[in-house]
This record gives sequence, C-alpha cells and structure tokens, in this order.
Amino acid sequence: MKKLTALLISVVMVVSLCACGNAAANTASDSNADAQASEGTTVKAGFICLHDENSTYDLNFINAAKEACDSMGIEYVIKTNIPEGQECADAAMELADEGCNFVFADSFGHEDYMIEAAKEYPEVQFAHATGTKAHTEGLENFHNAFASIYEGRYLAGIAAGMKLNEMIDAGEITADQAKIGYIGAYTYAEVISGYTSFFLGARSVCPSATMEVTFTGSWYDETAEKEGANTLIKNGCVLISQHADSMGAPTACETAGVPNVSYNGSTASVAPNTFIVSSRINWAPYFEYAIGCMQSGTAIATDWVGTIATGSVCLTEFGDTVAEGTADAVEAAKADIEAGKVHPFDITTFTVEGKQLDSYEADVDTDADYTPDHDVVVDGYFNESGEEFRSAPYFDVRIDGITLLDEQY
Repeated sequence: MKKLTALLISVVMVVSLCACGNAAANTASDSNADAQASEGTTVKAGFICLHDENSTYDLNFINAAKEACDSMGIEYVIKTNIPEGQECADAAMELADEGCNFVFADSFGHEDYMIEAAKEYPEVQFAHATGTKAHTEGLENFHNAFASIYEGRYLAGIAAGMKLNEMIDAGEITADQAKIGYIGAYTYAEVISGYTSFFLGARSVCPSATMEVTFTGSWYDETAEKEGANTLIKNGCVLISQHADSMGAPTACETAGVPNVSYNGSTASVAPNTFIVSSRINWAPYFEYAIGCMQSGTAIATDWVGTIATGSVCLTEFGDTVAEGTADAVEAAKADIEAGKVHPFDITTFTVEGKQLDSYEADVDTDADYTPDHDVVVDGYFNESGEEFRSAPYFDVRIDGITLLDEQY
C-alpha cells in the first residue's frame, strides 16, 4: 500500500510540476535581438550535444529536441559527442551547410565556437544553453537560453530535507549528522548555484543540515563520480546529490544504501531502493518558442529564461524511498515560489562568513578576468538569472554550512 500511495503521489507531482505548454514565455531582455525571419519561414533545426544518450544531461536535450520538432513537424538533425573545441564550430557550420537555419548547442564550452559559426553564417540563427555572452556580443543571430532550475533544485532539496528528517525521527542519525554530500563537475557559477539552492531547500525543512562538495573536473566521468560519492559516504554524508551526468554516483548510493537525489532525469533504473527525485530543465518549451519565432517572423530573445510556469522547470516522479509528506511540502513550496512568496536565495536564510549578504557584485557581463559588474541583490534576495541581467546562472557565493573539499575549473 505504501508503494501504491507513493506511486499515485508521484503521478500527481509529475502532472503538477511538469505540465509543459506549447510555447514558452520570454522572460529575458531582447534588446539586442531585433533580427526577424521572413513570414512563413520553413525551419530545419540542428542540435549539437557534448555527449550522447548515455549522458543524462544530453539525453534530456535529445528527448526535448525530438519532442518539440516532432510536435511542430520540423525536420531536424542531431550531432552527438561533439567536444568543447573547434569541432563544435565545424559541426555548427556543417549543419548550416546541410540547410539547418536554427542551430543549438547544449554545453557551456561550446559557446565561443557557436559565436564563431554565427559570425560566419549571419543568415542562420544560433542558440546556446548555459551561455553568458549573447547580451554582450550583440550578434543579431546568436542567443542564450536557460531556465530557473535553481527553483527546481530548491524543491528537490526540500525532498532531501524531508528524508533527512525521517532518518532523524527514526533514530538512524542524529540531527548533527544530517550531512549531505554533493558531486559537482566544475567549480562554476552554474554548479555553485545548483548545489546552494539545493542545500537551502533542504535546510528550509531540516535546519541542522550541512553539506560537503567534491568536484570531478568533467561533466561526464562515471568512475570519478562514483569515487566522489564513495568518498563523501566515507566522510559521513548520509544523502548524496550531484551536478554530473553519469550513473556513477547513483550506483554508488545504491550499493551503500544511501539516499540519492539526481539531476536531469530519474536514476531509479540503477538505484531503485535509494532514488528520491530528480530536478531537470525541460528544453522543449524553448525549442518550440525559438522555432515558432522563426516561423512567424518574430525576433528570438537574446537571453531567454524558462520557469516553472512555462513548464521548463520540472521534477521527476518520486522514488520508493521518498519520505512521507514530501509531495505536500514540495507542492506548497512550489506554489509559494510561483506566487513570489519564497525566493530560494533569500538573503535572510544564509550567511557568508557569519554575516548577511546585503549586496553582491556578480560577474554578469563575462570577461576574461570574471570581473564583478552588477549588484544582483534585489528586494532581499539574490536575483539569479534576473530579467534585467542574463539567463545563465551567476550565483557564485560560498555560503556558510557548505564545505568544498576541492575545486576544479
């Protein structure tokens, strides 16, 4: 009966948290995006992925691309295993030569090479996930897109915190043993934003929670991710999460019997007894939005941010190990976030070296030295991926309660 109840709750949550519409709202600035395609443009889309279907990150993009293009009747080409180097520029230009007039790349290190291709093919629209330079490059045919995934991470963190509380109540751990382990790829703002929002979500329901973070130096390294999880478990971490793309950490958790919160998709297939939930960006709304803009002759936003409301921020189904009451707690927090009552980076909920963060200069306009250039604390919270700034994360604050075991750049 418990498993049946959990399954029914999971179905409700999937419908509620990931009800994706046919078009996404533009919530970012489009001041530099005034190029328009002609009315009734036929679109052929090209997609560039860092890895292939074996990577949870890339599989998430591949599924969204197929969903969006199939639903819109769009011809498309997907190139996989394209490194973050000149190979990306070559792949982008090959797609343009094959007739693709919308080309999208999915990895942070692809950006400079997509910009190179955009300059070479001004008649083709190029877009890039997690990128930071569209608003400063000023190219009419180059765009960045992301989603407010920190909100999804926060909600997944609540699920983690509820599990920690269950373990405390059952006498499995004490309150001061509620230590989370986290495997990150790189010490970049995107990863810092993700693990911090996850931690703050957990601590919103389990105030004694702490976190240790280790980095692998790769977006996809199953061995390193598994070793990282094992190290954290040996250090006394009783719950593991990640911003890395393989099944390494979930597999280690299943072997050790340690609860796991994944990213970009369910890992229940390899961790049926330890998987709790996963947050992910659903990219289909952006693809539908951008392709729709080209079809109608509307400018594509320079920076675009998807939200929970646009169906771009999702949680998967809950696993069998989810704590009782989690669905209600997550749903209530989701409603408060949408209503503007809760901000994951509320400055009253964390400290930096014992002090509240009243202002913060972030590196929004990326340069070689990562020079801070905008104060991003607005109305009492860190305004991540804010409408007046850029779509990609710039939260790189190191808050109290989180210990970094190493760093990788």
